[in-house]
Amino acid sequence: MTIDPNSVNASEFQAYLQSAIAPRPIAFASTVDKDGKVNLSPFSYFNVFSSNPPILVFSPSRRVRDNTTKHTLENIHDVKEVVINIIDFSMVEQMSLASTEYDKGVNEFVKSGLTEAKSVKISPPRVKEAPVSFECTVKEVISLGDQGGAGNLIICEVVLAHIDDAILDSKGLIDPFKFEAVARMGGNWYCRVTKGSLFEIPKPLRNKGIGVDQLPDIVKNSLVLTGNNLGRLGNIEKLPSDEEVWEYGNRPEIEEIKIRFQNDQESLLFNLHTHAKSLLDSGNVEDAWKVLLQ
Repeated sequence: MTIDPNSVNASEFQAYLQSAIAPRPIAFASTVDKDGKVNLSPFSYFNVFSSNPPILVFSPSRRVRDNTTKHTLENIHDVKEVVINIIDFSMVEQMSLASTEYDKGVNEFVKSGLTEAKSVKISPPRVKEAPVSFECTVKEVISLGDQGGAGNLIICEVVLAHIDDAILDSKGLIDPFKFEAVARMGGNWYCRVTKGSLFEIPKPLRNKGIGVDQLPDIVKNSLVLTGNNLGRLGNIEKLPSDEEVWEYGNRPEIEEIKIRFQNDQESLLFNLHTHAKSLLDSGNVEDAWKVLLQ
């Protein structure tokens, strides 16, 4: 399916955007108006855009149905400060409740049952229950249009961060296993970061991988290895030496495969690649290469 945004209405295309560009982190933004009245509302058009200076950007869009603006945007035009609170699974239902379109002046802290905690450097309060909160000053507000669905980029500079010690590891860094982050999908769907959903990929920063284009054809055209497997194999700086490959080939599990399929080249490759794939899936790239080069 191919869609021209101009061929469908804004709400239809919004549904595709929000379902495809996911998961999205959530900015649980607390603001105040010129009279000091508090507002708390979540926004999933949000991310970090710079670390020096520390810049966060989120976007309260104009409502598609009637082209009205949200109280958060109106407050920020009054008072150019915001706390961006980061939620976790323990408070996701309260966050959702706070997204209710209450009348202006209604305090969503009260409605959601969350606790106001006084900020140090700015006037809007932060959410006490949030595992992380960023006190921010607003650098700029950029309107992206005047029609329903148009965003308003709010560029915020972090002036103070609050992080719950309970989510830190022994080095003082945020531990993903202790921080059950929640992100927005399309429609009513959310996702939750759990131990089972986490995985690591070594970043190709300190080494220059040989690339998929340099893999031997017999590996690149494997019937067993996936695109992810090939990407991991291409992230190695150099192939193991002939001596290392020969020595690994003397292992009992490799010898058994070679003997069992010595008269069937196709099955030999299939079983060697299957074994290599299991090594890749467990993160053992070097040994996987030693199997593939037998």
